[in-house]
Amino acid sequence: MEMSSSTQAQPPPIAASPPILIPSDFMEKVLAPDRLIPHLRTTIPILTHPSSSTPHRQSFLVGDSSTLLLMPSFSTHASLPYIGVKLLTHFPSNAPPTPSIHASYALFSSLSGSPIAYLDGTLLTLLRTSAVSALASSFLSRPSSSTLVLVGAGALSPYLFRAHISARPGISKTLVWNRTPGKSLSMVETLRACVEFDGRVRFEVAEQLEEAVREGDIVSCATSSEEPLVKGEWLKVGAHLDLVGSYTRQMRECDDTAMLRARGRVYVDCKEAAEEAGEIAGAVERGAMGRDDVEGTLTELVTGTKMGRRSVEEVTVFKSVGNAGWDLAAAQLVYEDHSLSPPVMLADDSFVS
Repeated sequence: MEMSSSTQAQPPPIAASPPILIPSDFMEKVLAPDRLIPHLRTTIPILTHPSSSTPHRQSFLVGDSSTLLLMPSFSTHASLPYIGVKLLTHFPSNAPPTPSIHASYALFSSLSGSPIAYLDGTLLTLLRTSAVSALASSFLSRPSSSTLVLVGAGALSPYLFRAHISARPGISKTLVWNRTPGKSLSMVETLRACVEFDGRVRFEVAEQLEEAVREGDIVSCATSSEEPLVKGEWLKVGAHLDLVGSYTRQMRECDDTAMLRARGRVYVDCKEAAEEAGEIAGAVERGAMGRDDVEGTLTELVTGTKMGRRSVEEVTVFKSVGNAGWDLAAAQLVYEDHSLSPPVMLADDSFVS
């Protein structure tokens, strides 16, 4: 029987030099939602232990609109003896096919300080971001949810779909909306090509965002919009709104009405989200909601400190801006699985991510 890292009695021996370069296809396999979501659920409490620390990420403006982010997290806990750092750049003006986001991830031993692995930070971000949304949904969305709406058709969308359907296997219909209709159609075709969902889920292009949102049990937004896309009046009774894309005060994926409808039922991935996210920080500044209207964090949901959904009628919101602790947990799962497998590739002194 395959043993996950969260159930191992001891982590694998810390590798000597050189560090390993973990292939992307291996990451995709190990960090599938059905493995990563439960791993996050068991590891998140460790990240709040005094032996663990996740400093606030550092953000630097590069030019007029581009950003460099540094996201560290480290732990000396016996079940998580690692240091991880993600370096991420966001260049929103990049023209296709050049992605706007690039990232590299370095994993170190917190026992010796030696580098032990390098990972594709962009892929790591896609996998853990979608898993975090789905983990939150498992507490906040209705168990009977059957319609998923994806707002945005970028790189994160297929990962969000896989993660949400893992958390809510009753989803039988997925609507995709994007400002550019051609991208919506392309994403629907991509999702239809997933043979494991053939016949299980119906995929449709949403021509009108309002109509799609009014139908959605779970509405998952992954855009960099600076203008509200989802209006609160569109959300049906019992809907769950998942806000993933924005991470600055200038970005907003929903209006103040959406936040008001979920007052007291708003959760964030980390406390910083209430200060950084335009949907929350902006609403507070405009007086549309108070800071106390944010009920709690994902950690509080996982540990049972705060209750998730309390009725089928309430509207809930989960807002994430990204947390380096989630990266560290995901990197741990990949590294420990890889350490139990024959090495595929080694990184030498000339390795460049």
